[in-house]
Amino acid sequence: MQALWRAFKTPYPRQFWLMFVGMFISTVGSSMIWPFLMIYISERLHLPLTSAAGLITLNAAVGLGASFIAGPIVDYLGRKWVMVISLVMNGMGYVLMSQAQSYSAFAGLMALQGFFNPLYRIGADAMMADLIPAEHRAEAYSMLRLSNNLGVAIGPAVGGFIASLSYSIAFLCAATGMSLYGLLIALRARETLPRRHGREAAGREAVDPLPRERFGGYGRVLRDRAFLAFVFTFTLTQISAAILWVLLSVYTKQNFGLPESRYGWIPTTNALMVVFFQIPVTLITKRFAPLPVLAIGSLFYASAVTSIAWGRDFWAFWLSMVVMTIGELILIPTSTTYVAGRAPEDMRGRYMSIYGLTWGVASGIGPVLGGLLNDHLGPQYIWYGGGLIGFMGVILFLVLSRVNPTTSPTYTTPESAPTQAEPEAALEREG
Repeated sequence: MQALWRAFKTPYPRQFWLMFVGMFISTVGSSMIWPFLMIYISERLHLPLTSAAGLITLNAAVGLGASFIAGPIVDYLGRKWVMVISLVMNGMGYVLMSQAQSYSAFAGLMALQGFFNPLYRIGADAMMADLIPAEHRAEAYSMLRLSNNLGVAIGPAVGGFIASLSYSIAFLCAATGMSLYGLLIALRARETLPRRHGREAAGREAVDPLPRERFGGYGRVLRDRAFLAFVFTFTLTQISAAILWVLLSVYTKQNFGLPESRYGWIPTTNALMVVFFQIPVTLITKRFAPLPVLAIGSLFYASAVTSIAWGRDFWAFWLSMVVMTIGELILIPTSTTYVAGRAPEDMRGRYMSIYGLTWGVASGIGPVLGGLLNDHLGPQYIWYGGGLIGFMGVILFLVLSRVNPTTSPTYTTPESAPTQAEPEAALEREG
């Protein structure tokens, strides 16, 4: 609790606290519906698990394309209005989803949300990197996760009861929360797109935008081999996590009769653990090189997903989520801080865009893979397959930690970015 109190006393900018409050509001609403979305779709359309999971894959596939577009947009046009548009359009998508009656209607709405989802995430990650000095980023990203998980601590527990009575009300709550956050950003946030000061001319200082590549400009990111190796490995871990988050609710209901009102306490447990333990865990993990830390977090992920195959009741599934959350406490702030530190100032949107692809790829592959394993081999094989992929991520993170034993770089100017021939040489201790 002392670590949490110290984190709250850190003099973050006012806009950070705006994002902290807005994240809480939007997550309370959206988490009333997303843990139960697969149950809603599969029951409303009477679909097998593979077909329902295919909608998540469609959402993710569109999100992948949008992520490539979002990075240059965020770096070229700015963070603020990209975030606003994303939040409002996602809110509208939830309203329309409550009225959808056919597979094609759900497909269109999942594609709509898939397109707009990455815009907020990449914009917000880049805005945080703009606002927060490198030495405080690990704690700042942890604080934003704390806000998100405060919302999740409330949303699923309440949403489970609401969804058991009326999914329409749950969808409306999700739309309201996201739209309110969008309104806060529109009215109270300032643009943080970095600008550099030119030389003093005509008795005053000229201000010029940072030099940027052409609209697109992913060449420098794609030449960063160490970063691409990290992205591939992190994607394996995210596939394991996506299988759990997307399929666990429908798996427990179809195979063990666990209702939404009770299942909601499982994601709530995850959220409460993040609220109470994220800051203390981050203060420990930030002392070490990130790649071995990421391997440890991935080990918890893989172990948790595998253990679900042996569960038979609420408490077994709850315990698997506890193990999963320990991995999450270790993994997520470390990975985000690693990327924020590795990215040059004028390339943060693009780096965050590629980093954001890990969840898009994972949520595109994981649920469908789990559905295929369920429909062709049996329900338990969802978790054996997901766990195996997670353990592959552990091994690769360990290999990367031997190849690149130092930590992530902290770039202060675009010129300090590593070249293709020397990405590892530019690495230095983050934080």
